[in-house]
Amino acid sequence: MNAVPSSVFASNPVEAQQEIRNYTFNFGPQHPAAHGVLRLILEMDGEIVRRADPHIGLLHRGTEKLAESKPFNQSIGYMDRLDYVSMMCNEHAYVLAIEKLLGVEAPIRAQYIRTMFDEITRILNHLMWIGSNGLDLGAMAVFLYAFREREELMDCYEAVSGARMHATYYRPGGVARDLPDAMPKYRESPWRKGAELKRVNEWREGSLLDFLDAFTSDFPQRVDEYETLLTDNRIWKQRTVGIGVISPELAMAWGMTGPMIRGSGVAWDLRKKQPYAKYAEVDFDIPVGVNGDCYDRYLVRIAEMRESTKIIQQCVKWLQANPGPVMLDNYKVSPPSREAMKDDMEALIHHFKLFSEGYCVPAGETYAAVEAPKGEFGCYLVSDGANKPFRVHLRAPGFAHLSSMDEIVRGHMLADVVAMIGTYDLVFGEVDR
Repeated sequence: MNAVPSSVFASNPVEAQQEIRNYTFNFGPQHPAAHGVLRLILEMDGEIVRRADPHIGLLHRGTEKLAESKPFNQSIGYMDRLDYVSMMCNEHAYVLAIEKLLGVEAPIRAQYIRTMFDEITRILNHLMWIGSNGLDLGAMAVFLYAFREREELMDCYEAVSGARMHATYYRPGGVARDLPDAMPKYRESPWRKGAELKRVNEWREGSLLDFLDAFTSDFPQRVDEYETLLTDNRIWKQRTVGIGVISPELAMAWGMTGPMIRGSGVAWDLRKKQPYAKYAEVDFDIPVGVNGDCYDRYLVRIAEMRESTKIIQQCVKWLQANPGPVMLDNYKVSPPSREAMKDDMEALIHHFKLFSEGYCVPAGETYAAVEAPKGEFGCYLVSDGANKPFRVHLRAPGFAHLSSMDEIVRGHMLADVVAMIGTYDLVFGEVDR
């Protein structure tokens, strides 16, 4: 028998002669890390990724085509479902597109409400991101911290719309209803009673605006707690620093938006570059990164929550001082009030027509986009003059971001793929439209 060289680490001489080849690895299909059905086919060289082929799972059932089969207003709620942690921002883009074709503009108070709830939605999204991404990378405690504040803001959703997630609150011509004068309170239970019940209801003694005023005063301290848990945590930094580096040039070439492009140092934000609603009237900064890695994108999202808090505070102050209508007084577009509907036959007819047949939108095409929490969410809308869209196409940020997966993860370890999926902040409802 021939002697085996001492440099060969193999259990037998046959193994020593075998060629080591790359192997194919199925990462997924899975749900928790991507909030949807993602399957990555990875070509692995040991623990090193050489190629990544993303396969988008079937999560939704053709949202764009469904929207073309029903009156305009009946698809507003579907925008919530495309990205179910960026709900009202998605509604905003769709409603803006309809308003452009109709040639109408929401009342000033409604625009301030939209601006405020867009930022509430941004905080909700980033809280979900920091909690779920922390879980993906092994930081379990931050999930509980983030959901503590998330529950408070979900109550604001419920207060204005009756729903905690799928609000359908934005409507062409304004918002469905004005802000409530009272917040829902916690009831006595085995877990909350006496002094504890009084403490948790302290912010809820006044209106929704009073609640948000108290929340935004307290929230920066909560963000400090998230940073205490993560920002200087050596394990967190080992999992994110230098991982998934994206240069500004590549970020622009791939059509990235939101924290993905801002993490690479590009100060692109539709709220500043193409202001809508009342973003031109409020003061805020655009956080940007330096290195373009997962850690920078984490820091950008943390800073964005602080900036969103500043915007909400400014909107609260304006809304407290300026009452007014929140919906156009135009029965062809917006429904009459419940009181008018019960007293006036014409109002009842308009109500019935709006919610059954809808309204006809002048023929034409338009594109409206908003700075959603994940990036630019846009709606391309074509009308042929009927009560239903002729064509609807949605520009989802997650779709553009996912296309870069192969390029970014090459040369990284398998564990870094999880960090990249997290930093994309994918929700597959908008990817698979």
